[in-house]
Amino acid sequence: MTLIKSISGIRGTIGGTPGEALTPTDIVKFVSAYSLRLKERNPGKNRYKVVVGRDARISGEMAEHLVCGTLMACGIDVVNASLASTPTVEMAVMFEKADGGIILTASHNPKQWNALKLLNEKGEFLDAAEGEKLLEYAEKGRYSFAEVDNLGIITNKDFTQAHIEAVLSHPLVDTEAIYRAGFTVALDAVNSVGGIVMPALFDALGVKCVKINCEPTGQFAHNPEPLPEHLTELSSRVVKEGADLGVSVDPDVDRLALICEDGNPFGEEYTLVAVADYFLKNRKGATVSNLSSSRALRDITEAAGCEYFASAVGEVNVVTEMKRVSAIIGGEGNGGVIVPDLHYGRDALIGIALFLSHIAKEKVSVSELKKRYPSYFISKNKIELSPSIDVDSVLEKVKERFSAHRITDIDGVKIDFDALKKWVHLRKSNTEPIIRIYAEAAEEAAASAVAKEVIEFITEII
Repeated sequence: MTLIKSISGIRGTIGGTPGEALTPTDIVKFVSAYSLRLKERNPGKNRYKVVVGRDARISGEMAEHLVCGTLMACGIDVVNASLASTPTVEMAVMFEKADGGIILTASHNPKQWNALKLLNEKGEFLDAAEGEKLLEYAEKGRYSFAEVDNLGIITNKDFTQAHIEAVLSHPLVDTEAIYRAGFTVALDAVNSVGGIVMPALFDALGVKCVKINCEPTGQFAHNPEPLPEHLTELSSRVVKEGADLGVSVDPDVDRLALICEDGNPFGEEYTLVAVADYFLKNRKGATVSNLSSSRALRDITEAAGCEYFASAVGEVNVVTEMKRVSAIIGGEGNGGVIVPDLHYGRDALIGIALFLSHIAKEKVSVSELKKRYPSYFISKNKIELSPSIDVDSVLEKVKERFSAHRITDIDGVKIDFDALKKWVHLRKSNTEPIIRIYAEAAEEAAASAVAKEVIEFITEII
C-alpha cells in the first residue's frame, strides 16, 4: 500500500517499505514542514503553540513521541492532550488559542494504519491551498530547526471535560429533558478514545451507559468503520439490555452511527438528517451536506422552508460551503455532524447530545423517529479501469449522455433526476484507476438500476 499524501495530511500503514508505509522519517518530515508553514502564516511571534492528540491505536504512543519531539525541535511549544477524540483536539486549539493542532488518527482504518491530521489556528483542517503548500515544503525538505535556547516546551493537559461542558452548554442541548427521560444507551467504542469521552458525556447527561469495547487499547474488536455489518454485537446488546438506543463511534469519535431500540440500524445517513430536523424545528437556516449524502436532508430542509446546499466530498469542503452560505448545521452521510456554533468539525459528542434532546422532547422511540423521514436507499459501486484510460474524458461523456438532467460537476459528476427523486454520483479515485458510483432512490431496486445504467454506458465507451 502506497503512502497516501493529501491536502489534509498523510496516511499509511505502520511497518513496511519506506515510501509505502508511514515511517518515523515521514512523520518527522511532515511535522517539520508543518511547523515552518505555521510560522510563516503567523509571522513575528515570540512563541508558537500546537495542540497534539491521538486516538488509542497501537502505534499512537510511538507517533505521539515523534510528533511532540519534532515540534519542540522546531521551537514550538506543545500542549499534549494525548488520548483525545478528534473533535476534542479541534476544540482544544480554540481553548488554548493555539497556532495549530495535529491529530494522530487513521479514523475508521484498521489498526495497522495511522495518519497525521493537520489543523490551523481555528482548529479546522487545512484548506486546499495550504495543504498543497505543505506537501511542497515536505517534498523539498524545507525545515527550520531551533537553536538550543529556543527549543519548545511540552505540557500535558486533558481537554475531555472542557469539551463535554461546551456540548452541555449548547443552547439546543436540553440536559433537563434528557435527564428526565432516563435513557439507557448501549455504547460500542471499538476500544479507542470513544471509550473515555462518550461514557463521561453520558454520565454528565444522566444517561445509563452499557459499555461494549470501551477499553482504549487500540485492539479493535471488529472492523472500526461503524457500518451495520460491523455492529452486530451492539445490535444484539441493545435488545438484550432493553436499551433505548445503541451508539457506535469510530476510533477518533467524529462519526456517529445509531441502532434503534429493536436492534435495527437507524442508518448512518440519517444521523445528520435527524439532528438537522431537530435544529430546523428550533432555528431556521441553510443546511449543507456533500454530493454523495442522502437527499433526505434536502427534503426535510425544504419542508422546513429553508435552503439546502451541496458541497464537494470531504469535511474541509463541507465546512467551506457551510461558511459560504452561513449554514446552521451540516455534515456528511457517514455519521458526521457539524454544528458551527460549537465548532467547524464533525463531532459525535454534540451529535448524540442533540439526538437525545430530540427524542426526549418528541417522546418517541428511535424506530418511530426513523419512520418520520423520507426513506431512501443508496447503492455503492465502482468500476476498475485500465491505467491508460483518461477518466476525465469518460466523465465528460457521461455529462453529455445525461445532459437533459441537472448536472453538478464540482466534484466528479452528479446527475439529479429531480422528478424521480433519485441521483447518481461519479467520482474518480485519487489513488487508483477507479470510478466510484453512488446512486440513491426511494427504492433499492431503483437505486441499483440507475447505477447499472451509468455503469453500462461507461462500459460501452471505454
